[in-house]
Amino acid sequence: MDNERRVGTVSRGIRCPIIRQGDDLAAIVTDSVLKAADSEGFELRDRDVIAVTESVVARSQGNYATVDDIAEDVRSKTGGGTLGVIFPILSRNRFAICLRGIAKGVKKIVLMLSYPSDEVGNELVSLDKVDAAGVNPYSDLLTLERYRELFGVNKHEFTGVDYVDYYGGLIRDCGAEAQIIFANDPRAILKYTDTVLACDIHTAPRTKRILKAAGAKCVIGLDDILSSSVNGSGFNADYGLLGSNKSTEDKVKLFPRDCKAFVLDVQSRVLKATGRHVEVMVYGDGAFKDPQGRIWELADPVVSPGYTDGLEGTPNELKLKYLADNDFKDLSGEALRDAISDSIRKKQSDLKGTMATQGTTPRRLTDLIGSLCDLTSGSGDKGTPVVLVQGYFDNYTN
Repeated sequence: MDNERRVGTVSRGIRCPIIRQGDDLAAIVTDSVLKAADSEGFELRDRDVIAVTESVVARSQGNYATVDDIAEDVRSKTGGGTLGVIFPILSRNRFAICLRGIAKGVKKIVLMLSYPSDEVGNELVSLDKVDAAGVNPYSDLLTLERYRELFGVNKHEFTGVDYVDYYGGLIRDCGAEAQIIFANDPRAILKYTDTVLACDIHTAPRTKRILKAAGAKCVIGLDDILSSSVNGSGFNADYGLLGSNKSTEDKVKLFPRDCKAFVLDVQSRVLKATGRHVEVMVYGDGAFKDPQGRIWELADPVVSPGYTDGLEGTPNELKLKYLADNDFKDLSGEALRDAISDSIRKKQSDLKGTMATQGTTPRRLTDLIGSLCDLTSGSGDKGTPVVLVQGYFDNYTN
């Protein structure tokens, strides 16, 4: 017992220099982690996880585009006439600047907002108000006039923004005509136009499928915009505008590219410097929900766009509480500890479906660790775009 480790998983934010375009990020990350270990008196171990926020990866790559680049791509892919823009999230950082580029590329936008909330939980109007009005959000299409008549002005709980007015004004300021409707059936937009840009993040494949089956002439998603370079701009072949956010008033930072090569580079550098085989991942938004605002954090298309092979899969864990309360309910003290430790050592390689796993978290490792890292690094001024997670793969026997 005297030599037993008393600490399990540890998550450390690692401070780094401000990253600029063209910086050798793999070298900076490796150096920053090693210096932190030296100054704080800890050592790297095999299977430690070094996680790097997607924003600094994209910044080092110079993966940016302007609203004019967005406009040109939208115009070339939709014809530049009347465009249905459906199911965007309500976000000044995530979508407003994309909408500016979209509006500059067409003559008219029919903006269709989902209600009572957007895809990630930003509330447009409370569900209680929808119920009180006798509206069925699954079937009822509302015009802007009917929306205002029923619900008036509804400002976002956290930002204080009336997104209906904000998005409408933004479209008009960019020189396009704006018409706003509210519906949750993608096919409702086809009453107004057969050219549609699906702006949902996680449900877009379904939205596109439904629209195409209903006879839409042109259906694209945010992942189809800036999927290749426009006039030398940044791009993302896999995600397009998905995962982008505001950089300046006229520029977006796109989701990073070539993340697999980057994480393998960091892994190799650490192995060479320390002899330790660490895992490395790039992470963006965590995958968790805020109970107060009921907002799902994940506005990126995935938590991790790139990671080393050791982070593939899901946890394979036994529930200690279940073992203690059931299999070994008559044991206590050292006998209980030994029995549980023996069960862990002998556990199957795939515990899926067994009773002893109930209550564990069968999510992907990258989603779990990425969420931990997102909470550790925060979204403000902590200055720790790299997170070192140690002991994540330990269990009670280590």
